Amino acid sequence: MDRRTAKEYLHIRDWIDVAAQIVARGEDAYMTDAVAQEAGDSIMMKLGEAAGRLARADASPPDGLRWADAIANRNWVIHQYDNLDRAVTWETLSRSIPTWGLALAPAFAAAQAIVSKP
Repeated sequence: MDRRTAKEYLHIRDWIDVAAQIVARGEDAYMTDAVAQEAGDSIMMKLGEAAGRLARADASPPDGLRWADAIANRNWVIHQYDNLDRAVTWETLSRSIPTWGLALAPAFAAAQAIVSKP
């Protein structure tokens, strides 16, 4: 993994952490808080963009993940922003994104080691 790819993985790790903070506040809070919803949308868009960059860098996703899923979600959020179903975005934030964090944990550790080198 090169340094640029490592940085993409670390961005993903950090956005997954922010998603976890939104989720920790609970579904009711998310459903009534436009700022939390916008933050969640931003995370999904950034994750999709980073997934696209990793795909173009020929970084293979771990088993069970597809970069294309995050890319498609990004495109949906960006182009259908006026038609988002908040129950679906909550499911993405609360269920899908945490599974990505678990599956990508080894890549995050490898990326951190690369970026930490002087």
